[in-house]
Amino acid sequence: MALSIWEALAVFAAGVGAGTINTIVGSGTLITFPVLLATGLPPITANVSNALGLVPGSISGAIGYRAELRGQTGRVLRLGVTALLGGLAGAVLLLALPSDAFDTIVPVLIALALILIVLQPRLAKAVQRRREARGTEPRPHGGPVLHTGLLLASAYGGYFGAAQGILYLSLMGLLLDDSLQRMNAVKNVLGAVVNGVAAVFFLFVAEFDWTAVLLIAVGSAIGGQLGAGIGRKLKPAVLRGIIVVVGTVAIVQLLLR
Repeated sequence: MALSIWEALAVFAAGVGAGTINTIVGSGTLITFPVLLATGLPPITANVSNALGLVPGSISGAIGYRAELRGQTGRVLRLGVTALLGGLAGAVLLLALPSDAFDTIVPVLIALALILIVLQPRLAKAVQRRREARGTEPRPHGGPVLHTGLLLASAYGGYFGAAQGILYLSLMGLLLDDSLQRMNAVKNVLGAVVNGVAAVFFLFVAEFDWTAVLLIAVGSAIGGQLGAGIGRKLKPAVLRGIIVVVGTVAIVQLLLR
């Protein structure tokens, strides 16, 4: 499909915005997907093109957070395998299920994730007190509960991906004993894994628009670096506030779609 110069600029700008917000919080798909629909792409083609185009942005954001990733290789590898399996399952579901299959449950999931983000400091302290009372150490990789949650969140990410990062942060914030910035770094790697495996799958079995993919890819790669530069400087309370605002916008947009 041929894009006009203004449509191309809009898609590129959306890619920059999505790459930036994905690295800081997540939900960049809520920027790019409506723009692709506005250019006339069918929903599934737009979704697939978006997933392919956001891969460089996810990788760029992960590179931007490389300092916060130090010492987390084991955690990233373990959680990455879970994310890969979930992302592949979600990509398969995208082509197998009706496009509105997740419309009802996703806003509820995001709302629950936002509640967990807001309550995370108190919940983390409560969990820590419970561990101390039992005399147990926190699991560095989160245990089976975190892996189950990430598997489901990654399946959703491979299917559509809006607010996927918020789901990741809420799960890790509750089940890992670490700083929000270090968890955000892991979130960016997991997003790259999910987008990457979905992209490889889509290359062989789905229709996509190469022009849109390339425009979003370049834009999101730039945005990934911008997001890392901004996000790494934010204090935890400010970062949580941004997550809540973006998540609330995501819920409203999904309900109005």
